Amino acid sequence: MKYASIPFNQNHNGWLRETPASRPALRGDCEADWAIVGAGFAGLAFARRLASHNPNLKIVVVDAASAAESSSARNSGFAIGLPHNIGSSTAELKKAQDYRSLLQAGIDELKTIVTDRGIDCEWEKAGKYHCQADARSESVLQEYRDNLELMDEAYEVLDRETLSQKLGTHFYHKGIYTPGAVLLNPASLAIGLAATLPENVTLYDMTPVMAIHYGKINRLVTPFGTLCAPKVMLATAALSRELAPGISKQAAMATFASLTAPLTDEQRQRLPIMKSWGLTPVNAIAGATLRYTADRRILIRQHVVPALHGRVTATQTYAATRLHRATFNKIFPQLTDVSLTHSWSGTISVTRNGAPVWGALSGAVYTASGCNGAGISKQTIAGSLLADYALGYDNPLTATMLALGEANYLPPSPLLDAAIAGSLLKERWLGRNEA
Repeated sequence: MKYASIPFNQNHNGWLRETPASRPALRGDCEADWAIVGAGFAGLAFARRLASHNPNLKIVVVDAASAAESSSARNSGFAIGLPHNIGSSTAELKKAQDYRSLLQAGIDELKTIVTDRGIDCEWEKAGKYHCQADARSESVLQEYRDNLELMDEAYEVLDRETLSQKLGTHFYHKGIYTPGAVLLNPASLAIGLAATLPENVTLYDMTPVMAIHYGKINRLVTPFGTLCAPKVMLATAALSRELAPGISKQAAMATFASLTAPLTDEQRQRLPIMKSWGLTPVNAIAGATLRYTADRRILIRQHVVPALHGRVTATQTYAATRLHRATFNKIFPQLTDVSLTHSWSGTISVTRNGAPVWGALSGAVYTASGCNGAGISKQTIAGSLLADYALGYDNPLTATMLALGEANYLPPSPLLDAAIAGSLLKERWLGRNEA
């Protein structure tokens, strides 16, 4: 029998304040009404909504690691309310407005849970800077500005000198600030969401699903036991592709981040007085995503590599860390003595046309994936709406989700590997002056 590949990051999530207590792994045979594979934002949101609709359902969530070490917990902590790309046609604008409605609904849902359940995840509506380093990228930033005006979104254009006072660096030529994004600690959020699930949801850590035998009752095979359920939700995104029935429409990519030690008082004096902030580059492949946190640390996320089987090695992490060090020194030459204390990876699911993979895969098997790099708010609302959809509950946002369209077919390896490698090389060349 061929077993599914198991996601593995040979590094440690730097967002973790401390090592969280782990839940037991599934041992022996277990039965449930719903089996959910993956304890990221989509899987947890799906479980929470299912349980709220019907407290009598027995819901079991299994994760190959834990919510604290999931890809959701490893992202950069931007809960965005605007789509990254808007487009210029009427159809593209309509789709962008649909994305905006969904993303904002995801933020609102999370804010309610965080407030009601007292989840300490450093939630802060700080907004976001979208910046260009190369003056020749002017057309890219102008297009973003034009799109914001089409959507009637508030924004502020900032020149190099103004940005330097906001961000502590002269690296960026120009930027656009939008006020709607929320910054947070994604690991703390994931841990809090997992800890506050309804009573009829059971979560097992360190329980990778090796295979699924689909039928009237689906049987999920794990290393130390089996989970049987008539209905399954796959919250594995593009990982463990062997588990998903049907053709492939998404691929896994690994991104890398590093986090500095808290700046000392002396190091802090080399910067202007700043509040916490978040920055995204005009070229997401070549440029660096940055954050300055409330506890005076700086995060840098840069470098993307294919991770079709979800495996990231220590060698890959080391190479990314060296790149982060060089980029950090270029952006903050006054802080070259600041140490990078953590470096880690996380996977994102990308689709060919940017559309999600959402809905019923076959029979009673569902999924909410294809985040395309916008995970927190997008996957939260995708998971919740999928629960409504699966149980037949009417929600006007379900039509909005369906209006995003379907992801296109992706070819198998090695054609897919070659296509991804070529696309990454192209983007790195186009954005070579942005990092």
